Amino acid sequence: MKNKAAFYQGIKNYLVITLGCILYAISVNWLFQPNNIVMGGATGVAQIVNHFVPAIPVGLMIIVINIPLFILGIRLQGLKILISSLYSMLVGSVMIDLFAAWFTFPPIENTLVACLFGGVLLGVSMGMQLMAGATNGGTDLGARLLKYKLPHISIGKLCLAMDAIVVCLYALAFQSVEAALYGVLTMYVCSVAMDTVVYGGTQAKMAFIISPKSEEIRKTLLELELGVTVLDGRGGWHQNRTDVLLCAFRQARIAAIKAAVMECDPSAFLIVSDTHEILGEGFGVYSKDAL
Repeated sequence: MKNKAAFYQGIKNYLVITLGCILYAISVNWLFQPNNIVMGGATGVAQIVNHFVPAIPVGLMIIVINIPLFILGIRLQGLKILISSLYSMLVGSVMIDLFAAWFTFPPIENTLVACLFGGVLLGVSMGMQLMAGATNGGTDLGARLLKYKLPHISIGKLCLAMDAIVVCLYALAFQSVEAALYGVLTMYVCSVAMDTVVYGGTQAKMAFIISPKSEEIRKTLLELELGVTVLDGRGGWHQNRTDVLLCAFRQARIAAIKAAVMECDPSAFLIVSDTHEILGEGFGVYSKDAL
């Protein structure tokens, strides 16, 4: 039964990777290539090398760049990342060529519009593939590996930093500042979209509740099947002891929690804040390979 579930999960992951590759190919052929918008990653590095050493083909250079990254990826994450990422690279490349040969997209003459929407499509496609355990190689894979050393930085920001360096080097090589500026903007939008896909589903809320009716509120929240932690607090002005309720919950429960607290005590002090990630029962589970 467990093997069957793993099989279906694997099929689902590869379907997600394939859809991500399609979105990636659409962004390249419809928005980036026609508007001469610079992309970061291994492709940008390969273009720079080819500019100074024309004897080295761009495609060959992309492979050379990815070889050490894949080797390191196998050491850190096993053979699975190699297989899924190779599949992603192959399917993405085929899709780009197929769309270019068989389909003509309606022209987007506004470069800024192409830059923004291209960044969104690219970020969504990369985020989907990362969630399914794959990358397009290049800076995507490099950022995922850097995540082991820099776990406090989001995957989108790591990709943004690496791609920004590539885009700046591209501008110096080709003497095109405008293309570089559009490229940096694209990479920023891409990083935001990627973080939204990767982390958006795991974000939750955390509430601190201070009220003289904390016991009544605690029982009400437990009836809503919410976890509550009672903290010992002390007022800063009168130094009176008071209970502070801590409650972690998902976004969808916020209206019910506010209504429950205000029904028990309309003058309760309620602080609600965003949390990047929550690990524990009912939420996420820690994994060293987590993004």
